[in-house]
Amino acid sequence: MKKTLFFVFTICTALSCHKHNDGGGGSNPPNPALNPGFAKGADISWVTEMESAGKKFYNSGGTETECMALLKSLGMNTVRLRVWVNPSPAWNNTADVVSKAVRAKNLGLRVMIDFHYSDTWADPGHQAKPAAWAAQDFTTLKNSLATHTTAVLNELKNNGVTPEWVQVGNETNDGMLWPDGRASTNMANFAQLVNAGYDAVKGVFPSAKVIVHVSNGYDNTLFRWLFDGLKNNGAKWDVIGMSLYPDPASWSTMDANCLNNMNDMVSRYNKEVMIVEVGMSWDQSSACKSFLVDLITKVNSVTGQKGLGVLYWEPEATPGWKGYTLGAFDNSGKPTIALNAFN
Repeated sequence: MKKTLFFVFTICTALSCHKHNDGGGGSNPPNPALNPGFAKGADISWVTEMESAGKKFYNSGGTETECMALLKSLGMNTVRLRVWVNPSPAWNNTADVVSKAVRAKNLGLRVMIDFHYSDTWADPGHQAKPAAWAAQDFTTLKNSLATHTTAVLNELKNNGVTPEWVQVGNETNDGMLWPDGRASTNMANFAQLVNAGYDAVKGVFPSAKVIVHVSNGYDNTLFRWLFDGLKNNGAKWDVIGMSLYPDPASWSTMDANCLNNMNDMVSRYNKEVMIVEVGMSWDQSSACKSFLVDLITKVNSVTGQKGLGVLYWEPEATPGWKGYTLGAFDNSGKPTIALNAFN
């Protein structure tokens, strides 16, 4: 899925991007209908930047509440955090990621780390190398990817955080670290990059599950093409991650197609699956809640209990933040009813 976000640095730039499980978080009891360990959560990578900008978050009663604690009280048990290599400004660099991960860990939340392997957004249309890696040959590029992965994970380890899942690449529909790792032109290179990340993750956290993430989770043709290519080139991964961004008119069909795709991925590759990004317009909260309830049910029903969970992408984004409108908080800084789906 492509998400259009508007950022202001020196000029306004348009970018297309888009275990300590407490069983549900806060005072909410575990949902007995869900498989044990089912992840319900959100990517909240913007939270420190939003706080720095003076944004505040409130529960439904109007009481100011720290963002992660608020999401936990709504039934979430997991946070996802993106990592950029040398971003400017420094949001999503190693220090920022560690600070957020420590906060999550202290709340008893599970952690997913999402390596973009870029200085900025990586998505289906953008997989730019970090500036410091741009001139490297392929062997050096693989080493840089591995070294960066190891360094970030060791910093988390040194701060007492053990991520349960680690993504090697973000929405890698056509590979990553272009042009070297572009899947449509060199699938073998992409597979080698995935393996460099996989081995680096396992070297620090042997029990962490490594995710390869592709958008448009309803598109079985795309997923078969990419994962057949990775498999045929010796790539290693544990979980197939998916994004899903329907509109109010399409969500039912998209959910059904996504379930078929998930079951096919399990059957075809004997791997687990997970919805690592979802979203819908903040002002369609009733439809979004219906979408999420249905999707959580479908992921939970995946063959062999291999559907691991559902994560909302930046629900705390209030309307207009960075031009993004697919969050799940309203203009007053309160969560919409969409997030009741996670209770």
